[in-house]
Amino acid sequence: MAENAEPIAVLLIGMRVNKWRAPRHWMAVFRAMPRMLKELRADPESGLLGYRILWGPWFGQVTVVQYWRRAGDIRAFSHDTNHTHRPAQDRFMARYARSKGAVGIWHEMLSVRAGSYQCLYGDMPPMGIGAIRGLDAATARPDGVGYVKGEDPELIALI
Repeated sequence: MAENAEPIAVLLIGMRVNKWRAPRHWMAVFRAMPRMLKELRADPESGLLGYRILWGPWFGQVTVVQYWRRAGDIRAFSHDTNHTHRPAQDRFMARYARSKGAVGIWHEMLSVRAGSYQCLYGDMPPMGIGAIRGLDAATARPDGVGYVKGEDPELIALI
């Protein structure tokens, strides 16, 4: 079980190549994300806690799941002209209208209050919030609603 005592913001951001024969339109988008992630990793004060890159579900589609301290950190980074994102976004938008749909982009930002999310892992390495916040052993609550920290005696008996 991952600790959920702190708020968290989740940013899902992705792209899809719609026209493979127009790499001048989608290649810049594809190359920009690693530079932004590198910049964010180098600045612990940015608020980025971690991320994961997911390929698919269709060929030519990629999604980056980012975990942030708070939504305000995402907004600050995305609007700061001294960071990579804003100039890259401005260049992309200038080119986007001319691309005639060669590349699609999207993002969703979720701001989640402390205690409003659940992270459980079974026979899995830490992923997502668990990889960022750390994991504790968990057991089902006696009333059957949710989980609490602690070893599950029934699971221990199976080992």
